Amino acid sequence: MKVVTAAEMRQIDQDTIEGIGIPGIVLMETAGSAIVRAIEQHYPTAQRIGILVGKGNNGGDGLVIARQLAHTGHDVHIFLVSPADSFTGEAAINLQIAKNLGLRIEAILGEKEAWKRWMTNCELLVDAIFGTGLRGAVRDPIATFIDAINNLSTPILSVDLPSGLDADSGNPLGICVRADRTVTIGLPKRGLLVHPGAELAGKLEVVDIGFPVQVINAQDIKVHWTTAAHASEWIPQRPPTSHKGSYGRVLVVAGSTGMTGAAALASEAALRVGAGLVTLAIPKSLNPILEGLLPEVMTLPLPETDAGSLSVSAASTLLEFAERTKSVLAIGPGISQHPGTVALVHQLARENQEHKLGGQMVIDADGLNAIAQIPEIMSFLDRETVLTPHPGEMSRLTNTPVSTLEADRIRTAQTFASEQGVTLVFKGAPTVISESNGDVWINSTGNPGMGTGGMGDVLTGVIAGLMAQGLSSERAATLAVYIHGLAGDIVSERLGMHGLIASDVLKAVPEAISSLTQ
Repeated sequence: MKVVTAAEMRQIDQDTIEGIGIPGIVLMETAGSAIVRAIEQHYPTAQRIGILVGKGNNGGDGLVIARQLAHTGHDVHIFLVSPADSFTGEAAINLQIAKNLGLRIEAILGEKEAWKRWMTNCELLVDAIFGTGLRGAVRDPIATFIDAINNLSTPILSVDLPSGLDADSGNPLGICVRADRTVTIGLPKRGLLVHPGAELAGKLEVVDIGFPVQVINAQDIKVHWTTAAHASEWIPQRPPTSHKGSYGRVLVVAGSTGMTGAAALASEAALRVGAGLVTLAIPKSLNPILEGLLPEVMTLPLPETDAGSLSVSAASTLLEFAERTKSVLAIGPGISQHPGTVALVHQLARENQEHKLGGQMVIDADGLNAIAQIPEIMSFLDRETVLTPHPGEMSRLTNTPVSTLEADRIRTAQTFASEQGVTLVFKGAPTVISESNGDVWINSTGNPGMGTGGMGDVLTGVIAGLMAQGLSSERAATLAVYIHGLAGDIVSERLGMHGLIASDVLKAVPEAISSLTQ
């Protein structure tokens, strides 16, 4: 699903009205109807409903909602937060219709003592104060009013986006409505999918009001929201006559003394997502441990440093194995930052450009830290390489403060992937995947319970396992992040978020895939 900026949404709206000829009043009526259906679905017992109305198009939507709810027998009370004579266009038309119908309308500005009395009697508040057209910080008296309704216990449903939210950044413009649910119109806005906007919006629902596909496509929108429909379409098929050789090979380069768990999680994850054969390349002293721990994973014991990590002298064996088996490489989980191991990562990256490794590679954790030591190494990587940094690793890769990177996760990922010519998985809330061509995917699965050690190792294995089954680096990365998050959601539904661990998510990967293929 495409994700828009405020400017893109305004252009779609304008082109639909002026270019296609669908009147704005018709779009407003359709939007109101869709939101009324959402209200009746999610708040079926709410009879006394307050509609908070501003003077713009968002307020016009609210007036349509008020009229249609009144028509179906709800006890509706309209609260104007802008003077009636400031309404224009379709909003003014719908305000006059509401007056003609005799609906209850209160102009609440300047009536501070009456706010709580009026609002407390409502079982639901519909926030239609500001939409995507808001410019600058919310000022008094509306700011004081928004603060007041945020402190009520009455549930709030926001129309299009919570009033006071920046539609692009997801940051409050001074103060913002804290909604229990947001029903956004046409397409999701960027600010609804990134924090703090995602939290302020509550549960998010997107309603289609008939914007023509050709109008939307004309915008060349680069940002997308990964949904179950996408993921279901991308799952690799399993033909009846297939065998283990049909699903590719993964070579996981991982582990060091004290970090055997990372190697185990990444290797098993590649199998759990469906890779046919997985080999784990490890320091030779760890071989007995991991052979016993992973009966389905083959091992490749390699020369090691005096600290029990992989040595640069392992490079020739790794290169020969990868070239001979046509394996996808997953490099980094638990390998340490020993200078000899860092040199190994650098050598593997250089060889990748010469296509001795077959091209596809996932680099995570200490593999990323190794690259960060000599940023020029990134020039040897290409679009078939997936980098999976969390904010700290991204900061080291870019020499940029985490706060700057997190201020706009979408732009951060998009800029880096385009400049470096790689596929980037910028982990976090939400995880953002950017392709080298500038296309960005915002993930829609996962939960705070997944903030524990080892989760990234599982994700690395899932990405590599999907690559081995023939998916491009871009598609494998986007699908892997969705499956990984979905597995976490499945586990959290069963066990709760507290105490959720990486091996729980690992075991739920097949269940997540099964839920997408049924």
